[in-house]
Amino acid sequence: MKKTELMSGAGKAFSKVGFRLKKHSPEILIFFGIAGVITSTVMACKATTKIDEILDKTKEDIDIIKKSVEDPALADEYSKEDGKKDLTIVYIQTGIKLVKLYTPVMLIGIASVTSILASNNILRKRNAALAAAYAAIDKGFKEYRSRVLERFGKEVDHELKYNIKAKKFDEVVIDENGKEKKTQTVVKVADVTCYSDYARFFDESCPDWQPNSEYNLMFLRAQQNYANDLLKARGYLFLNEVYDMVGIPITKAGQIVGWTYDSNNPISDNYVDFGLYNINREVVRDFVNGYESTILLDFNVDGNIWDSM
Repeated sequence: MKKTELMSGAGKAFSKVGFRLKKHSPEILIFFGIAGVITSTVMACKATTKIDEILDKTKEDIDIIKKSVEDPALADEYSKEDGKKDLTIVYIQTGIKLVKLYTPVMLIGIASVTSILASNNILRKRNAALAAAYAAIDKGFKEYRSRVLERFGKEVDHELKYNIKAKKFDEVVIDENGKEKKTQTVVKVADVTCYSDYARFFDESCPDWQPNSEYNLMFLRAQQNYANDLLKARGYLFLNEVYDMVGIPITKAGQIVGWTYDSNNPISDNYVDFGLYNINREVVRDFVNGYESTILLDFNVDGNIWDSM
């Protein structure tokens, strides 16, 4: 029983190790590829220092053969044909020596390049699989959203997207007789916790952030305008490009999600919005009004645009 459990445990351990190696195979391959390139370069430099020795020996042998052919005293014993045969042998031996000298360098260089290419191939396949999986999810969401737009219209779609709900607030007003009167005001308010996965803070960690809220608003508005100009000019824009505009670190998702510009597409917004003027969010109003210098930007990406390019 113990032996069976031990074997089972060892099998699980090897499986985990194998899975981790497979998971990190691109990093491992690229590491060995870089190490191989460095090693082959060092070996090539060392091999080059030995070339002079080989070539000097070859030149010495060639000079001896030529002198022997030209020496009248050796004419009967060593003919021109003998000299040609010996020169051929010397050239072949020199070539073999050079091949032996550089063969390890070439083999390591080829293995290094192969390792780097294999790493790139694995990453491309993984990225393609991720893009395909995201495309399937994104397609389902867009089909759902189009049905909402068709049945309920843009206003309901906007409320569902930002989780906007009507809330009642008690308010004291003065009527025409000068008397105080309690009334209830209905205001549409967005859920402050409802942000997309692409929302990011524009704060002191961003290189262009300043303690001055007016400067930050001016900068973000300018970048938003530039992003829209770029979207209209090119017809597409990736989220990572917008992140880079405002100094936010890029993400893996930002490589495939973004915006497309198509006036005939009812699903796409056809514009880039940082969420600077979402009046339903109190924190956004505070930023625009100058009470806060930091803001959580929530971008209205269309979704996966990689497959639609």
